Amino acid sequence: MSTHPARGLSRVLDDLGPSLLDLLLGDPASVTGIGGVGIHDPHDEQHYPERAVVLGVGVHGTEETARLMRSLTGVGAAALVVRGPVDTADLEAVAEETGIALLALTRGASWAQLAAMLRTLLSEGDVGGTDEQTLGGVPAGDLFALANAIATLLDAPITIEDRRSRILAFSGRQDEADPARVASILARRVPERYLRLHEEHGVFKELYRTDRPVHIPPPTLGDEVALPRVAIAVRAGDEVLGSVWAALREPLTEEREEAFKEAAKLVALHMLRFRAGADAENRLRADLVTTALEGGPGAVAALGRLGLADEPLLVLAMGLGATSATGGDHARRAAERQRLASALAVHLTAVQPRS
Repeated sequence: MSTHPARGLSRVLDDLGPSLLDLLLGDPASVTGIGGVGIHDPHDEQHYPERAVVLGVGVHGTEETARLMRSLTGVGAAALVVRGPVDTADLEAVAEETGIALLALTRGASWAQLAAMLRTLLSEGDVGGTDEQTLGGVPAGDLFALANAIATLLDAPITIEDRRSRILAFSGRQDEADPARVASILARRVPERYLRLHEEHGVFKELYRTDRPVHIPPPTLGDEVALPRVAIAVRAGDEVLGSVWAALREPLTEEREEAFKEAAKLVALHMLRFRAGADAENRLRADLVTTALEGGPGAVAALGRLGLADEPLLVLAMGLGATSATGGDHARRAAERQRLASALAVHLTAVQPRS
């Protein structure tokens, strides 16, 4: 396995949790310099990258997990991922003893999905690397390229939508669809009248209940002419990220239905990568705010990049109360901090859009 540049567990959790990973034990801020991904195989000699995140495929129970954590100290592993649920009560002492962070693969997520996302994330910015990262042969996070690939696969125009029916990306050939699709593309979201129809007919309930493509008859709205749809939910573990919709003139063959199902798994990887890019923008903004608050020569430039230079400012600070620093607390506090930050951001943006 190749060695990757230094990455921290906090960054991994920011980008992949809670869709794929849950922190069980350990302080993510102290786990830095992650070198790559390793897969545990009890029947083969192990060669892990330096400071690896080890995937404990097939590891079950407290005793087996503790034994593996202790053995990983000899190879310098940084973290171990096991399939949840995990009883952490008897593992806290082991985590303290070994210094290895323990994470759980989210219920419903696949090891292959996690390995692909970890390798993509940890390989960003490889020294001397000039090749663009790809997932399934498509540039990572390029949902438009992926939509076109699926459109070719199904021979139908495609949209990729989030949970709120906002259009994240669409393929070419939308002129072959119908006025409903054109209206959705122009507004970058599905019109309310069509959403109401789908809700009345239980489309979303069925869509999020199954991992198979769902066939939707054309909506009836006055004199509008519409095509049938086939849609499939996009999942990362138990989290529904969104859906993919195809406007069809002919029913899908059995082979194309299977291809559509497999394509949805690839869309999940790209949507996670796409979301990671948005998270990176948020991290940059947080870094600029920190620089501005610290003062010094970089403060003025940071305020300029934030669009807040030469204006009166009011600084509000919010924090969580002190608590013990056990592994479980780190996970709970990280989740609570994120919830509070999001709620405060929504409130401040409503009051002052430039907040």
